Amino acid sequence: MAPLHDLPLESLATAIRDIAILAGQEILAVYDSAFAVRDKADKSPVTAADESAERLILQRLARLTPALPVLAEESFAAGKVPDIGSGPFWAVDPLDGTKEFVSRNGEFTVNIALVVNGAPLIGVVHAPARRRLYLAAAPGSVTAEIDGGPPHAIAARTFDPDGLVVVASRSHRDAATDAYLDTLRVSSLTSAGSSLKFCVIADGEADIYPRFGPTMEWDTAAGHAVLAAAGGSVKTVDGESLKYGKPGFRNPGFIARGREP
Repeated sequence: MAPLHDLPLESLATAIRDIAILAGQEILAVYDSAFAVRDKADKSPVTAADESAERLILQRLARLTPALPVLAEESFAAGKVPDIGSGPFWAVDPLDGTKEFVSRNGEFTVNIALVVNGAPLIGVVHAPARRRLYLAAAPGSVTAEIDGGPPHAIAARTFDPDGLVVVASRSHRDAATDAYLDTLRVSSLTSAGSSLKFCVIADGEADIYPRFGPTMEWDTAAGHAVLAAAGGSVKTVDGESLKYGKPGFRNPGFIARGREP
């Protein structure tokens, strides 16, 4: 495997930003059409947008880093499980928030992250319909691009445990989440789709995002990279950092937070 220093992190981050934008264009072309929705084996929805975006991303990553394996949602669903070994790998969700895409509320994203030593090191979250892009270019270096404006640095805020702004899943809220929220002092609660929930915390607009329902590593890696670079954290309910490259690539329940007081 080629060492990562052959391609500086900043160059990789710029490249995945550009790839995410191209994938977003593929998605919007389908979004503006009368697209069909099918069910995968796990009963989750899939569209031509998921498949065309993933195809583009995989082609571009193969040119960028031909030696690195890629964990991608639709390929995994088709039985193509990468051998990641102990080395770095890409985690890709070509269209995170397919339910949001189908309902046409705009809260869907393209997620690409580079995982190194079990942690997402760089990542991009692009919401093409919302014209938002968040890029973690290196640890401690994260920017947002809003409505076509230039990138600007963002940072998670230090949260106040006596008045938390909570963001929860729009499509996957469950009883365990509600029970956890009952233990907090919540000043306001909002819902959002896809990995945008990580990004609103990274941008200082919210404090905490609890998720106890099932997720996979490609669902969280890019948003995790953005939040970590902004000074926040993603930890399991036991307080351990959420790790990647787990057998089966399934996440336990986790809590994403801004800066600890």
